[in-house]
Amino acid sequence: MGVSRELFYNTNLIAHLPMDFYYPGKAKSGDVPPRKGFAEKWHPRLLDEMPNVETIILIGSYAQRYYLGKRQERSLTETVKNFQKYLPKYFPLVHPSPLNLGWLKQNPWFESDVLPVLKEVVEKNLQRRSNSAL
Repeated sequence: MGVSRELFYNTNLIAHLPMDFYYPGKAKSGDVPPRKGFAEKWHPRLLDEMPNVETIILIGSYAQRYYLGKRQERSLTETVKNFQKYLPKYFPLVHPSPLNLGWLKQNPWFESDVLPVLKEVVEKNLQRRSNSAL
């Protein structure tokens, strides 16, 4: 995102909304899916409390499936590659996990094409937020 750790955890500027508040554990590849119905029940309520959210960064396939539904591409890679299609409301990303190091090596376009735009979007949103607070 191109922000400091301090800014990343500033809850007045950046919100973190997991797909579930309970870690379900590891699966054969990645994590066990979030509990069914959790996001459907809680995300709308929580987002109603955050009316100034400008862009929701969708990290991983579970978030993309929930928020994009049938609009997502046939794979996570294709969805991330076509991130511009979902802006300004959503910004789909691959999960920044050590398990995805191979994916990052196979998809060098992510670092050169996607991350600079992510940093730009975050910076613009934070600037708008700062200007509106004045």
